[in-house]
Amino acid sequence: MEVGFLGIGIMGKAMATNLIKSGFKVTVWNRTLSKCDELVKLGASIGETPAAVVKKCQITIAILSDPSAALSVVLDKDGVLEEIGSGKGYIDMSTVSPETSIKISEAITAKGGSFLEAPVSGSKQPAEAGQLVILAAGDKALYDAAIPAFDVMGKKSFFLGEIGNGAKMKLVVNMIMGSMMNAFSEGLVLAEKSGLNPYDLLDVVDLGAIANPMFKGKGPNMLKGNLSPAFPLKHQQKDMRLALSLGDENAVSMPVAAAANEAFKKARSIGLGDLDFSAVYETVKMHKD
Repeated sequence: MEVGFLGIGIMGKAMATNLIKSGFKVTVWNRTLSKCDELVKLGASIGETPAAVVKKCQITIAILSDPSAALSVVLDKDGVLEEIGSGKGYIDMSTVSPETSIKISEAITAKGGSFLEAPVSGSKQPAEAGQLVILAAGDKALYDAAIPAFDVMGKKSFFLGEIGNGAKMKLVVNMIMGSMMNAFSEGLVLAEKSGLNPYDLLDVVDLGAIANPMFKGKGPNMLKGNLSPAFPLKHQQKDMRLALSLGDENAVSMPVAAAANEAFKKARSIGLGDLDFSAVYETVKMHKD
């Protein structure tokens, strides 16, 4: 199967690499084309524009930074829409609002193409290991056709029904994750401030009912100040904002998520946006100091 891949960021690079290594023919595009060089060495071809990639490939996958990037790759000059049509599928794995997914879906299907939204749960390490959780919705036939690729990129795929449901599920998951990261950060600082060894806290938490891979993986790095981005903080804040908007639409009170969003905004305002989302810990530490 010839697969197109648009967006060679932290996630896209790892996902496209796994497809190439598993024997897929992959044609890649990125706004900064030089980011594709490593993938070309592995065997990928380069498409000069999103339209060129779609023209060449039966299925094109995209994973982009935010709703505006997801829309521009489809709708702008030399975009996906110029070459999409009958027999071609487009799969957007970006984390966007349900409204953005619906808008992209309507544009693609109006040209005769098929569309699937398929945001992923997991960051850099699961992407590299092919262990993402894929949250798909939309065209069931395209989902079935994409399963071989999904099986390479992820450990489990869900088909969640109509367009918008994949986006909603991803926003709910990331809202919970962001809220947990803030509580975890406050706990680490509280332990340290009250005279405890925060590494002991990590061990205690890991042995109890609230043990989870995020605390285990992120905790030691947070304490060491290693905040290189697996999932950039600015994207986490974007997801909190989109989740809160979903809460507004459905009249769901979300005071914990709202407070977490303010903490991520604070972190962005002091220049931590490009670091890992666990850098919100630094804002809690500032209050301590």
